[in-house]
Amino acid sequence: MKNKRASGSLFGLLARQYLLFSVTLLAIAAVVFVLWGLAMAWVWAPADWDSLLADPALEQGQYDRLHHYLNKESGFAVYDPAGSLVYAAGEGFDTVLTASQAACVPLWEAPSLVDVYPLNDRGEGMRYLLVYHDMQAQDGTEQTRVAVLDEEYRVVLGGLEDGKTAYTPEEYAYLTGSRFADSYLYRAQLTDGRTLLLREGIPSETAYQQAFRRSGRVWLLFVPLYLAVAGLFIWHLRRRIARPLQTLNTALEAQAAGRNVRAGDCGGPWEIRRIGESLDRYADLLAASEAERRRLDEGRQKLIADISHDIKTPVTVISGTIDAICDGKVPPEEQERYLRMIQRKAASLAELAGAFHEYSKVEHPRFVLHPRRVDLCEFLRAFLAARYDEIDLAGFSLEPDIPETPAWCQVDELQLSRALDNLLANALRYNRLGTALYVELETGPKAATIRIADNGDGIPPERRSRIFEPFVTGSDSRTGSGSGLGLSITRRIVEKHGGTIALNPRPAPGRSTEFVLTLPLDKEA
Repeated sequence: MKNKRASGSLFGLLARQYLLFSVTLLAIAAVVFVLWGLAMAWVWAPADWDSLLADPALEQGQYDRLHHYLNKESGFAVYDPAGSLVYAAGEGFDTVLTASQAACVPLWEAPSLVDVYPLNDRGEGMRYLLVYHDMQAQDGTEQTRVAVLDEEYRVVLGGLEDGKTAYTPEEYAYLTGSRFADSYLYRAQLTDGRTLLLREGIPSETAYQQAFRRSGRVWLLFVPLYLAVAGLFIWHLRRRIARPLQTLNTALEAQAAGRNVRAGDCGGPWEIRRIGESLDRYADLLAASEAERRRLDEGRQKLIADISHDIKTPVTVISGTIDAICDGKVPPEEQERYLRMIQRKAASLAELAGAFHEYSKVEHPRFVLHPRRVDLCEFLRAFLAARYDEIDLAGFSLEPDIPETPAWCQVDELQLSRALDNLLANALRYNRLGTALYVELETGPKAATIRIADNGDGIPPERRSRIFEPFVTGSDSRTGSGSGLGLSITRRIVEKHGGTIALNPRPAPGRSTEFVLTLPLDKEA
């Protein structure tokens, strides 16, 4: 699983995805709102009269090319200088437009507006109040003029400053904008005398409501867009969270089935990655524990076999010898020799039982030392002096090298003597007569080093790495008197003193075996 892209925390991932999802929804809503606005604007979109008037096709008389400037409510008509209709884009335009009628239509470039207010009839007939608003007066302000017309459209009061005293019904219709219902009408004069009427339609309330309902359908786009975005975010979160979790689950199921499957860098947030790393560490520890268990099982089986062999041999000899004596098969003059053999085997069993007892005692969690401040140099002299006769009678020579300067250490003299006894006993047991024993002491800044060596046969190379394990002896045969527990006991005692013991792989010239013990010096010294 190679997913090296760095990721933040799970909380950060969820917070980012929530914010991004919210922003995306707002963006979708904004897009839909813009589309809805465009749909509504299309209903109210005015005709582009400025572009139409600037189009060369108008001057060239190519009127059909001008329709794209219109909307469905607008239209235009072109009249020649004589007032005859030349072209009409839309219905309802008059076939003839007189100059006086055209003058009543406000110019596109100078728009104006006429409001009409019917007045109450007081027996004088119908009256009309006209309020003319000039939107672009020369001084930049809006100017207003008022006129009152009777029912025959004669000016009875005021005026619109166009010099007219009466209007025809057609002129009144053009003047008040009632010529086309729900429309604005403007006029533009072309350079060759042609007149252009521009009709801008106003959507009715009914049309507006229908358009509003139709444009509301645009909001239905929000539903599929929301579902698509939600699905995309769900897929993304599943990829960032569910996939790593599935990887972890697969690794756990494989571990439960006994297969070593690594979770590795499973990706996703750092919490999930940490779980994957912890799972791999747990798998490593589990594999190491399983290997150690197998090793211990093998060691336990070997231990049982070695103990059975070490006990069975003397017990068999003792049992057979006693049966021979009881059955009268041993002559009286030979009985003492047989009894001495029984005595030696019993002593061997006692020694083996004692070794088992010492080994179990030092390996027990409650095994403690009783140290005191001792001069290690003086301790070694006393230890060697007490065992000099034993070494001499065995046919070995002793070459000590102990300095006169005191080396103070905190040691349990009884236990340290037992550890040194094991080393000397091994040297005496497994070497020939005439072997030289070397005991040296060196003092360093923080520790004292004891070297116990000999120039005997040495330890086989294949046993050097396992020499401190229980029941490992310096010989391939287990017929000797050693139990193979002495060095294990020695290592345990030295380690309890805070020191170390090792077999030097490269002893000094002239030496075959060299054990190196280090003991920490007393801090008060």
